[in-house]
Amino acid sequence: MAYKTIIEDGIDVLVVGAGLGGTGAAFEARYWGQDKKIVIAEKANIDRSGAVAQGLYAINCYMGTRFGENKPEDHVRYARIDLMGMVREDLLFDMARHVDSAVHQFEEWGLPLMRNPKTGAYQREGRWQIMIHGESYKPIVAEAAKKSADKVFNRICVTHLLMDESKPNRVAGAVGFNVRTGNYHVFKSKTVIVAAGGASNIYKPRSVGEGAGRVWYAPWSSGSAYGLLIGAGAKMTQMENRIVLARFKDGYGPVGAYFLHLKTYTQNGLGEEYESKWWPQLQEMVGKEYLDPELSHRTHRPIPTCLRNHALISEVNAGRGPIHMVTMEAFQDPHLEEIGWHNFLGMTVGQAVLWAATDVDPKNENPELTTSEPYVMGSHATGCGAWCSGPEDVSPPEYFWGYNRMTTVEGLFGAGDAVGGTPHAFSSGSFTEGRLAAKAACKYIDDGKADGIRVSDAQIERRRQEIYKPMEHYRVYRNEITAGSVNPNYINPRQGLDRLQKLMDEYCGGVTVSYMTNDKLLNIGLKKMKLLEEDLEKIAAENIHELLRAWELKHRQLTSEAVLHHTLFRKETRWPGYYYRGDALKVDDENWHVLTVSRRDPDTGEYTMEKAPCYHLVDA
Repeated sequence: MAYKTIIEDGIDVLVVGAGLGGTGAAFEARYWGQDKKIVIAEKANIDRSGAVAQGLYAINCYMGTRFGENKPEDHVRYARIDLMGMVREDLLFDMARHVDSAVHQFEEWGLPLMRNPKTGAYQREGRWQIMIHGESYKPIVAEAAKKSADKVFNRICVTHLLMDESKPNRVAGAVGFNVRTGNYHVFKSKTVIVAAGGASNIYKPRSVGEGAGRVWYAPWSSGSAYGLLIGAGAKMTQMENRIVLARFKDGYGPVGAYFLHLKTYTQNGLGEEYESKWWPQLQEMVGKEYLDPELSHRTHRPIPTCLRNHALISEVNAGRGPIHMVTMEAFQDPHLEEIGWHNFLGMTVGQAVLWAATDVDPKNENPELTTSEPYVMGSHATGCGAWCSGPEDVSPPEYFWGYNRMTTVEGLFGAGDAVGGTPHAFSSGSFTEGRLAAKAACKYIDDGKADGIRVSDAQIERRRQEIYKPMEHYRVYRNEITAGSVNPNYINPRQGLDRLQKLMDEYCGGVTVSYMTNDKLLNIGLKKMKLLEEDLEKIAAENIHELLRAWELKHRQLTSEAVLHHTLFRKETRWPGYYYRGDALKVDDENWHVLTVSRRDPDTGEYTMEKAPCYHLVDA
C-alpha cells in the first residue's frame, strides 16, 4: 500500500479532536503560548465536528453570576444531587467558576444569545440553560480555534498516542491516518490534549435498519476519548456511570426544552400522572437523602434524572405504557408551537422529519417518549472519563499532581468527554475545560517537564503496520469469501460492531433487558469481550472507509471493556434508571460512597481496580 508518511515535528501542544473541548484548548493555548506550535488533528472537519455539529438550541451550562443568578458552588450542589453524590467537586467548581467567560466570548464572536426583554439578562430555559440561535454555533467557535492554531489537520483518525522512550509514562505525540487519502500521519508533540468524543453505539440501539443513524448522542462519537487514554495506560474513573436518556421515540429528539420552556409534562398510556406512585418503592432503594419529594417540592431541589428514568421504565414494565409527552396544550399557542418545531429544526432535524413522515402533529397528538440505550460520555450529565488532576487552589492532595486536567500519564491532558467526574459540563463546560487544560499544558512545557522526549523510528513503524493491518488482512484473504461477506479468516467492522452491541446489551444492562445486569452476567460479558478483542486482531478493511470503521470499533471495544470492569467492581445500584445490579439493588453508601478508578496495563491488557475518596468540598 503506497500511502505516504507525513511527519509533523516540533509541536508544543497537539489537540486531538476539535469539538467544543478541542476548540477551547486551541484558543487558550495560543494565549498562554504565544511562541508555541499548536496543531489540531480532527477526524471530521473542524467547522462541523463534534456533538454540536448540527447545531444546538441552548447552552446548558451557564451560571449567570453577572446577573446574580447562580454561583459556581450552586452548580456543584446541583450536579452532586443529580449524580447521587458521585462527582469530582474540585473539577466541577473549577469549570463552573470559568464557564461564564467562555459564553460571553461566544457572544462576542457572533453567536446570537436570546435576551429577556424585561431584565436584559440572557433568556433562561431552566436554571442552568440559556436560549440561543445555535445553527451556526460550531462554525463560529471553530473560527477562533483555526485562527489560534498553527495547523489544522482535518480528516485525521487518530488511533494511538506515541509514548516517550526516554522516560516511562510520558506522552510524546500521536499517530493516525487520513480518512480520505489513507496517508499515515505522525505528530511529535511535547504535550497532547485529548478532546475526542465519548462513546455512542457501544450498546445495541433502539433504532435499527434505516434508522440506525438516529441515535441520541453523535453517532460518530466512537469512544476515542477513552480508547486513546486507556490504550496509553491512563487511569480512568466512573466508567460504570453511563447515561440513559428520556427522548421522543425513534427520533431521539431532546425533551429538555419542552419540559422547561414549553412547560409540558408526561402521562402514562391511561392518561395518568405516574411518577409519584414509584417514589415510595424507589426511596427504599436509594434512601431519603437522594429522594425526598417533599424537600424537592419545597426547595425546588431537582429529583435526580436517573430516578425519573426509573419511574418511566417501571411504569412501562408494569404494562401501562406508552409514556406520552403532553404537547397538545402548549402547541395551541402559536408562539410555543413555533418554538417547539424550531427546537428540533435547529439541532435535531431527524425528529421533525420523522414526525412529518409518520403523520405525528404534536398539536393534535401527544407524541411518545421512551428511554434510550446507554451512552458513555463524560461531558453531558455523567461522570465517566480519565482520572485527572484538579486545580492547585481547590483540590485535596489525592486529586492534585501538578497540572490541572493532566491525566496520570505525564504531558497528557483531557477536556470534555475525556475528563471524568465533571458531569453537566455540556458544550460551554467542555470548551472551558479545553481552556483549562491548555493553560496547564503550556505551564508544563514552560516548567521544562517536556524536555528530552524521544520517539524512535521503530515505534512509528510499529504503529504504521498496526494501523494498516486490517487492509493487509483483507488483501490476503479476500478471495476466500464463502457467501456475501462471510469469510472464515476475518470479520468486517459491521459484523464486529453488531457483536459488540449485542454483548453489551445483554450482559451489561442494555434496553432489551431493561438495563439489568449482575455479577454472573458481567463475568460472562468480560469473557466474551476478551474473545472479541482476539478476533479484532483479524478484522478486515476493504478500503479506507472500512479502515476508519475498524479503528472506531477498536476504540469502542476498549471503552466497553472498561465499562464492564467498572460495573462489576461497584457492587451496588448507584443510579437506578441508568442500570441495575440485580444482585445488589440498593445504594450502599457505607461501602460505595467512593469513586471508582481503573487502569488497563497497555502491555498485558490486565485491569487493576481501586476505590478513591469522594470528597464533598462544597457544603450542602
